[in-house]
Amino acid sequence: KYLPKTLLFQLLGLSIATMSTVTHYGHHFTRISETSLDGNSYRVIHYRAFYFGICLSMTLILAALLSSAATVRESQCLTAMGFFCFALAFCGLIPAAYWRYTHSTEVEDSIMDVYDFVYEEVRRNSSSFRRHELTAIHKAFLCCGKHSPFGDTTDVESKTCPADQVH
Repeated sequence: KYLPKTLLFQLLGLSIATMSTVTHYGHHFTRISETSLDGNSYRVIHYRAFYFGICLSMTLILAALLSSAATVRESQCLTAMGFFCFALAFCGLIPAAYWRYTHSTEVEDSIMDVYDFVYEEVRRNSSSFRRHELTAIHKAFLCCGKHSPFGDTTDVESKTCPADQVH
């Protein structure tokens, strides 16, 4: 009766761990993290989100295992420890939800800061190192440059965008 529910919590924990790993090592996120400057907050957010997801998944898996063992052994101590792990996971999600609500645009803003910095470096300097980074960002995010109201893009897009996306 209780074992299928704990199996679902184990699968939930594994799915959170998988999601955290995929987003941490995914092509889009690593490209921006490698390019970001030390003063940019994206890298800090990137690592904190990964470690928070891994800790949350391990807490859920531990709670599910303790609940399974408590059901099999009919132990009140194991039941209390499993309940404590679930309460710990819930209490960890409250600050995460609050941070998400109060800092809703921080990740997007920090990614745009990285992109703007690299774009301006290529526009000013035409450095091969930064041009390679900008080309990689364009390929990863399937985007192509910026639109300036002044028309001052100086053919950066023609050098860094994939051929099928050049305007």
